[in-house]
Parts: sequence; C-alpha cells; structure tokens
Amino acid sequence: MRNFENPLTLLKAILVRIPLVLKVIFLHSIRLSPVHGKQDLRTELTVAVIRSLLSFSSSISQQQKASMRDPGIKGPMWVSKVTFPPPEIDVQHAVVNAIEALKTGEETYNLPGVAPVEAEWTGYRSGVDKNAPQPDISEEVKYEALKQESKEDMVILYFHGGIYFLMDPCTHRPTVAQLSKRTGAPVLSVRYRLAPQHPFPAALTDALVAYLSLIAPPPGSLHDPVPARKIILAGDSAGGNLALVLCQLLLTLRRTQPTLRFHGRDLHSIDLLPAGVATSSPWCDMTRSMPSVAHNAIYDYLDAPTSTPATEPYFRPLVVPADDIWPVKPPRVDLYTHASALLHPLVSPIASTPALWTEAPPIFMSIGEEGLTDEALVLARTIHRAGAPIYVEQFEGMPHCFGLVMLDAPAGRRFYDGMARFCRQAVDVAAADRAADKPALPDQTRSGEITYIGYKLLSEKTIPLEEAVPLTDEEIEERLRVNALWRQEGERELQREWAEKAQL
Repeated sequence: MRNFENPLTLLKAILVRIPLVLKVIFLHSIRLSPVHGKQDLRTELTVAVIRSLLSFSSSISQQQKASMRDPGIKGPMWVSKVTFPPPEIDVQHAVVNAIEALKTGEETYNLPGVAPVEAEWTGYRSGVDKNAPQPDISEEVKYEALKQESKEDMVILYFHGGIYFLMDPCTHRPTVAQLSKRTGAPVLSVRYRLAPQHPFPAALTDALVAYLSLIAPPPGSLHDPVPARKIILAGDSAGGNLALVLCQLLLTLRRTQPTLRFHGRDLHSIDLLPAGVATSSPWCDMTRSMPSVAHNAIYDYLDAPTSTPATEPYFRPLVVPADDIWPVKPPRVDLYTHASALLHPLVSPIASTPALWTEAPPIFMSIGEEGLTDEALVLARTIHRAGAPIYVEQFEGMPHCFGLVMLDAPAGRRFYDGMARFCRQAVDVAAADRAADKPALPDQTRSGEITYIGYKLLSEKTIPLEEAVPLTDEEIEERLRVNALWRQEGERELQREWAEKAQL
C-alpha cells in the first residue's frame, strides 16, 4: 500500500495518474471501454485508480503503517474508544477446542494467547457538518452521547477488512457511522491483532473476546450487558471472513462445549448465537481457487493471481523488502496462516460442510461482480443446504467492497440500505424467538435466492443459489485441494531452503 502522508508524494501520485484517468474517460465516452454496459464512468475511474494504487512493493511494516493512518474524528459521528481486559485463558482453550473439532487433517497453527482488545464505539452524530470536530470530552461522555442518538435496542459488532494484515477501525469510521445512521444502532468496531505478527487464530480469539465482552461486560466497560439475540456480527472482506468464522466458532462451541468461563462467569454456549451475520464481499477462500478470481478481474481492483499450479511448480509468496516482521522464521507462504490450515473451515469457510451451519442465524451477503464472487456464492449455497436463512444481494459490474469505496454512489446507498434493513429485521426475528421455524425476513428476498441488481440499479431478478455457481461439489473440492497442496508444497520448499541457509 502506498503512503501519502507527504503532500508532495500525494501530488506526484495524482500527476502520474492523469494519463490513466484521461484514457479511461476517452474510452468510456466512445463506448470502447472493456467494461462498457456494466460500469458507469465513476465506477470505472474508481476501479482504475485504486488498482493503480495497490502497490505491495514496500515492506509489510511500511504497508501496515500506511494503511492504519488515523484520519482523525470529525463530522457526523461519535467515537468512544475502549479497551477490554484479557480474560482467562479459557477463551483460547475454547478457540483451540473448536479448531481441533473441525480439523480434517494435519493442520498446524500458533497458540495466540489472550490479550487486551481495543475497540471503538461508533454512532451517528446528527446536526453537524462534515468538518465538525469531536468535542474534547471523556470517552464515557462520548459513549453516553452516541447511545442517546442510537435509539434501536441492538448492537452491531464490526470487523474491518484489510487482508488480515492491513487497516484498522479508524479507516472504517465512515462505514460504521453509516451503518449506525441507517440502523439506529451503536457499532462496536474491533481492533483485532494483525498478521503476520499474530497469525491465525489470534484475530478469531480477539473477535470472541470482543463478542463475549458485549454479552458479559468486564470491569471498566462503558456498556450494559447486551443479549446475544440483539447483536449482529458484521464485516467487510477479511472482516466478513472473521464475522462468518466467529459465527461458525459459536455454532461449534454450541455442539461441543456447554459452558465457557469469561471473567469469572460461566456463559452457556447454547445462549451465545447472535441475531445474524451481515457481510460485504466476504473473503471465504484463502487459496483463491474459484474461477471468478480471474473471470471478474476486469471489473475489480483486486488482481487475479499471476501464477497457478499449472504454471509454477511451487507457490511463492509476493516478494517484498524484508523487515523485522516478514518473512517469519521458519518461513510461511501466507501472511495469515500456516499453509496446512488454509482449508480449515475457520480459515476458509468455503471448505465448510452444511452440517457445520445447522441452526445458524440469518446471514446476509452483499457482493459485486468481483474476484471473490464465486467463493461467497459457494458458501451461501452450503449455508442454504444446511437449512439456515441466507440472503444474498449481487450488484452487476461492481468491484470488491464497492459500498465502502463509493459510499455515496447509488449502488453504495443501495448496499447500506440492504445491510441496514437486514440488521434491523434479523434482530426483530430473534427478539420474537421464532428461530425454530427459520422464518423469512420481511421485505427480503426469500432465503436461498440471490437478488441480482442490474447495471445502474435499472433492473432486478432473483436467481436460486443452486444455479448461481455452475461448479459441482466435486469440482470445487478438487480446485481447493490442488491449490492448497500447491501452497503447502511451496511452504515446505521455502522452509527447506531456509534450513539449508541456516546451516551455512
């Protein structure tokens, strides 16, 4: 990621992209753009510029620092910062027990430990302009102010995206403030531990700590206890992955561990399921095995993989300048996880079976015509086969997380409307205690169907999930298996080379 803290660096970045911008405008105006009829000029320019900015040539430390730059707090939002203290080691035990229960082979992983978890309470602040500074008052007073403006009796627990090694709650404040405005609910945005310093399952452990802290507030918390049935798990990209795997973790604990010790209290696993899960462009396949990673690259700023098992004998990670956090020793090919765990369901939920989603709460996915489309649809099909409520909105021609990068565009507004409506209605259904018969949510497409929203929002149609991805289960499994083995072999080769150098 590029760092534009220096104004001269920013000016240079703008100037060098003028030819790109002019080219896009020209081709779009004469209808020779390769995305003509699926992206308007604004969308096409946004994709082209973001794609040109996604440079991963600097060290991982530099990329992290640049991506986490705090823009400050201003405008129509309240932000109150909190830190939840570390709980008993029982939380790590619960995560490890779930990982072990879902293992399918010889997956390995690091023990994450438990740590304090920082987060930001965010709420919509009415009656101020976009440049209004946040008052110089205590975090407690800020929290009370945002609670007064958040009229709905629910909480959204939000996990930011960023490939599990980039970004921060501060980068997603406009997103969560929009969700708060449209739902009337406060949002708790979590600063989970980032890879590669803290690989899987550190982020999942922090997510569980944050979730349990809502339900059973530890000492020093600003909030009162929030019943699980009034909580929505939400996130974008890697954060969407984290919301989904946290839900899967809770479902697994429900089946395997009756109670969980948390700050001196025994919490009953059967009472821990949230009201719902709401995701934007969730990252469901760490191996990037599905056809859409290449087929939809034309509409997306996420590049298709440059090598495959057919072109290279060993998978090699992206080469970046070494620093004190990457590469790690012994080396990995993946920043987030050991290669052996790439297809663990709590890493890549696309690898889960319908049985793992039995009794899941309602789940919402908003996706574009992007690299991650197929993996989201495959997972949605799996969830539907489990009999769980699953609602999908797909936007023609839209890139990854389009609602976040084009917040005030028509498609962006429609995205927030759909997610906010789902959040409110999922909590209403949970409050009515109707989960046993899995009712459809009011005003939503019937569970198991995609609402396909056409170019410029001019049309809509529904598509059964069973028809959305033409791949059979066997074809999906083979793609995942081949790509996972390729990465595992690449990791073994890296470790062999590293061991040989260490002996010299």
